[in-house]
Amino acid sequence: MGIKYLWDTNTAIYYLQQQFPLSAEKYIDDLLKKESPIISAITEIELLCWKTATEKDTEIINGFINDSLVIELEQLIKLKTAEIRKAHRIKLPDAIIAATALVYGLTLVSRNTEDFKNIPDLNIINPWEQ
Repeated sequence: MGIKYLWDTNTAIYYLQQQFPLSAEKYIDDLLKKESPIISAITEIELLCWKTATEKDTEIINGFINDSLVIELEQLIKLKTAEIRKAHRIKLPDAIIAATALVYGLTLVSRNTEDFKNIPDLNIINPWEQ
């Protein structure tokens, strides 16, 4: 079994808005050929809160969420989130996303690598650098 990837919220938004540079777009397309997106519950919530311009935009977001594997906030993720927040200055949504990746052994796909750089054992890939 190959590497599995957890999409950060920014990755999902750039994908939905088709704002990737060509190299990142190819990288994401290659990921999507292998598996559906995996997102955390917090990414699902952030996407649902995202202000959309049209009903079509809302349908696109809902379609993306429905096509994704959403990892819910189970107890191990909550405990890991608390551990990360106690040890590092990181926003709660980012701590939840990092904890989800760590608990499930997933590689995080994010443009915001600086937000996660001090979290030990977290594997992270920036699609803009691929």
